[in-house]
Amino acid sequence: MTATTAVPLNTMLADLDESLRALLARELQRHGFDGVEIVFDAPAKEWAATLNAPTVNAFLYDLRESKDHRPVEWELEQGKAGTRERRPPLIVEASFALTAWARAVEDEHRLLSQVLAVLYAYPELPEEVLAGALHGASAEHPLRTKVGQPKGEGKADFWSSVGGQYKPSLDYVVALACEPGTTLQRGPEVRTQTVRVRDIDGPRANVIELHRAGGTVHDGEGESVANAWVAIPELGLWTASARDGRFRFDRVGPGSYRCLARGGGGEEAEGELRVPGAGVDIVLGVAKAATRRRR
Repeated sequence: MTATTAVPLNTMLADLDESLRALLARELQRHGFDGVEIVFDAPAKEWAATLNAPTVNAFLYDLRESKDHRPVEWELEQGKAGTRERRPPLIVEASFALTAWARAVEDEHRLLSQVLAVLYAYPELPEEVLAGALHGASAEHPLRTKVGQPKGEGKADFWSSVGGQYKPSLDYVVALACEPGTTLQRGPEVRTQTVRVRDIDGPRANVIELHRAGGTVHDGEGESVANAWVAIPELGLWTASARDGRFRFDRVGPGSYRCLARGGGGEEAEGELRVPGAGVDIVLGVAKAATRRRR
């Protein structure tokens, strides 16, 4: 087993800023809030004194691992060279304090009300506003959001941090996936094991050879199929595939056997299992001729 660490380029926070800016600007303009600036500066007194237009400030004040979305299982990638395992991503909650700034308090309240309506309408950030590396990655790890939630235990009050004058704010949380930089490379999968035993009732040279053999079950998209029923009808042997699609038969004599697999939906496929041999890969949901066989 070989461990490899390659830290990827990560711009998720900057990409999240641009995504939020695109979403808020688009939705605010639809309701007549033209000319509103979307910024991410710390709302200190000096900053507030420079404002010349209505502004929504989204200040990132906290980052921590999500307790609700914590993957622990390594992802398996099968290949001819062996099995590659990828460390699960770190799901991080990015917490923003959103405030509205205008000349009149009533205008601030109108603007903040509309911001609340926009953010509450999208429990997941939509794909069309996602920027940079976030675009396209949401299919695997959706950017789930929470708005108006109580501040978590231990989260700092950002007004105390920036030394600004207190204003009403919305607490807004986005769950982001921080991709790992660690993989484990395993050697080629061992599919056949041979045991030779001597027949104590026969001649001394009489040796019985038994094998452990198996393979994998996948669907037409190449995904592993778990709990598929797999059998060698002529030997009366059957088993079920594991979560990674692998299956195994013990104490099989040498020969070539018809290996039949059936999925939970009743779909069937078969392949030729040669013992001893490299094993068989069975693909469910495709024509029989498309079943893959390793030689």
